[in-house]
Amino acid sequence: MEQKPARVRIIDAAHQLMLTIGLARATTKEIARAAGCSEAALYKHFPSKEELFVAVLKERLPRLNPLLKRLIETPGVGERTVEQNLTEIARQAALFYEQSFPIAASLYAEPRLKERHNAAMRELGTGPHMPIRGLDAYLRSEQAAGRVRADADTYAAASLLLGACAQRAFAYEATEGGGPPQPLDAFAASVARTLMRGVGA
Repeated sequence: MEQKPARVRIIDAAHQLMLTIGLARATTKEIARAAGCSEAALYKHFPSKEELFVAVLKERLPRLNPLLKRLIETPGVGERTVEQNLTEIARQAALFYEQSFPIAASLYAEPRLKERHNAAMRELGTGPHMPIRGLDAYLRSEQAAGRVRADADTYAAASLLLGACAQRAFAYEATEGGGPPQPLDAFAASVARTLMRGVGA
């Protein structure tokens, strides 16, 4: 069987290690070993572990930012309502946070490493604030199209929706059932519906 290209193997290995031992403990040496290549080969594709982390987020996790970008570029186009779009955003965001939190959680145990990571994210022009900005931009585009109330606070609305999705990712493991009270699709629809009662035109 033909071996996958080195870049694909590196991302696969990084994704698996970041999920199992966390971003802080997944060293480039361990990732390279798991990918079946040298650490030097890894650095040919990814100049830093942070850039590799961003590649994992973009290529292995649910694609939230591309969805937001597409909606910003085409507000009010087609037959989908704002509520339907927000439902899909909530669904993708909940999946994204569910899969990304185990990867990044280990950073919070090491403040100096977390600060280095944050500095690298700033240099790369990315970070966990970007989906909020993206959703805010989408809601403002819908505001301009007349489908969101003119006096709605779009940044607060974006923060509420994504905050609910992030909360869902870790808030229920200690409950009796060990999971969220609603299935994902029902959760996404109810969050979008509730938000639209506050911002809908």
